[in-house]
Amino acid sequence: MLLHLAMIAAGIAAITWGLPLSHRLRRPLDLIAALVVLAGVLLALLGVLLAAVPRFFQG
Repeated sequence: MLLHLAMIAAGIAAITWGLPLSHRLRRPLDLIAALVVLAGVLLALLGVLLAAVPRFFQG
């Protein structure tokens, strides 16, 4: 459970770091910041899913 909370926190941190930078940086670097935002959204969603339904990926 603690790992899931860490995943949520890391995802939110990546979103809050990358979102402003994806608008401020110039052309090649803004793509990296936007990909960090995407990874943060996916990480936070996965953390929420695993925290809410612990055995989701176990058949």
